[in-house]
Amino acid sequence: MLANTQEFYINGLNYTIRSAMEKDAGQLSEVRLQIDGETENTDRERGEAFIDPAGFEQIIKTDTEKPRNLFLVAAVQDRIVGFSRCEGVYLKRFSHKVEFGVCVLQEFWGYGIGKNLLKESITWADANGIKKMTLNVLETNDKAVELYKKLGFEVEGLLKNDKMLSDGNYYNTIVMGRFNE
Repeated sequence: MLANTQEFYINGLNYTIRSAMEKDAGQLSEVRLQIDGETENTDRERGEAFIDPAGFEQIIKTDTEKPRNLFLVAAVQDRIVGFSRCEGVYLKRFSHKVEFGVCVLQEFWGYGIGKNLLKESITWADANGIKKMTLNVLETNDKAVELYKKLGFEVEGLLKNDKMLSDGNYYNTIVMGRFNE
């Protein structure tokens, strides 16, 4: 599904949030690869589960056509600096919910990009009758957990020892959900 383009000016940075387009595929492939190497907050290490431009083109095409999917990008001028996706399940018993994920290049943290991608996704979900948004977040990502709570998500559970990070230790994943009653 497509969303309206929104303009933001935060901490001296102008950026837009808009629906992903097929022409974004090359940049998205590069941005995802870079983000995976910058933080352990994602599920992947750099290069794992790599998606090439053709793969992103297909994801964008599918997300544009499916009414329960949303793929947003954040762009500074013409440079993609972050993105988010809401992906719905098309089994009838799960058709009321979508799963949300977001990532932003580290040099652009602190400009509200992740927050605004999430807010736009919430607005879209509420306007389209989606009753539940879910997400997973690493227990050490305190800023994200706080943001999600502030925007109406609640902790639904904990996946114990879910991820092993570079320090060799296991960490929990927090499962969160937001309900639109």
